[in-house]
Amino acid sequence: MVEDCLSKFVQEQLWNQVPVAIALIDRDFRISEINSAFKEQYGGGVGRPCYEVYKGRKSRCKNCAAAKSFSDGKTRVREEKGRIDEGEQRYYIVHMIPLRQPDGHIPCIVEMSTDITLTKQLEHDKIEAERLAAVGQTVAGLAHGIKNVLMGLEGGMYVMRSGMDRSDEERIKRGCQMLEDNVARISTFVKEFLQFARGHTPKVKLTDPNKIAQKVYDMFYQKAAMAGIGLKLNLQEKIAMAMMDEMGILDCVSNLVSNALDACEISDKPGRSVSLSTLDEHGALVIEVADDGVGMDYEVKKKVFTNFFSTKGSDKGTGLGLLTTSKIVQEHGGKVSVESEPGKGSVFRLVFPRDRLPTMHKKEEG
Repeated sequence: MVEDCLSKFVQEQLWNQVPVAIALIDRDFRISEINSAFKEQYGGGVGRPCYEVYKGRKSRCKNCAAAKSFSDGKTRVREEKGRIDEGEQRYYIVHMIPLRQPDGHIPCIVEMSTDITLTKQLEHDKIEAERLAAVGQTVAGLAHGIKNVLMGLEGGMYVMRSGMDRSDEERIKRGCQMLEDNVARISTFVKEFLQFARGHTPKVKLTDPNKIAQKVYDMFYQKAAMAGIGLKLNLQEKIAMAMMDEMGILDCVSNLVSNALDACEISDKPGRSVSLSTLDEHGALVIEVADDGVGMDYEVKKKVFTNFFSTKGSDKGTGLGLLTTSKIVQEHGGKVSVESEPGKGSVFRLVFPRDRLPTMHKKEEG
């Protein structure tokens, strides 16, 4: 009597009243039973293949979680993209629970699907709102950056004109150099601002991290040598390829090496050096830039990733380089860390957990 009541409760209350789409999937991957929520959400489906009902496919999914659960008897939870319903993509969390008989045979799997399409949209809207808010804050700071550049241009024009009035060739050259430096700074400023402001998906492909590090080393080796700074390259041999936006990560590493060289240039230490390293550790790809330059105190470290903050002075830094670097690294599922002490130098680390790197999205088969 108790078992009959319990069975009736499960059938009438739990099975049909829960706001979760539930289906029984047999070993032919056909839906044998569904609850009310499933029928309401998918319009039925009994007797049809699960891949057809969920995704509108004509063949079983290549990475079928149900097939794996049939094989090893393990419960699985994963996020899936659903079928297109009236032109709209659906997202859902699926729990796959094998129903095992006493002899160990698994005749079917219970699939419980929770629609998270609205949650996904809210997440996207939140991220977009945060990005736009950051852009707004950045635009508000543009006036300050532009003012500094204009002051530099006006100073260069004054020096050049006064040199022409005095027929002072050296003064004219110095004025021209000031103008060239500030025009170059305008170019850098605009590029960094646009790179920070635009929202984009990284164009990822299988990339050799050592190749990126080598390119950056080749870019800055001559500059370091001319400044009397040793630039060292430490590459881990046979480091695994990674799904990355090669140009984006190249920009990140270039920013760090450029900053490290600047930190060494304003230091009065003998034998100054910068090292660029790649390594795999604890399931993560790490790109590290270390210098023995002037270093930073705690207050400066807190501000290095904020808008328009620069330790280089208003005549050189834009304050967007590290902010852009942080944004690109986050787009790759990674993070930037920094260790620094005044007078001892700094170590910046780009850490990319390999299981969080972007994936190459392929168009689903219909």
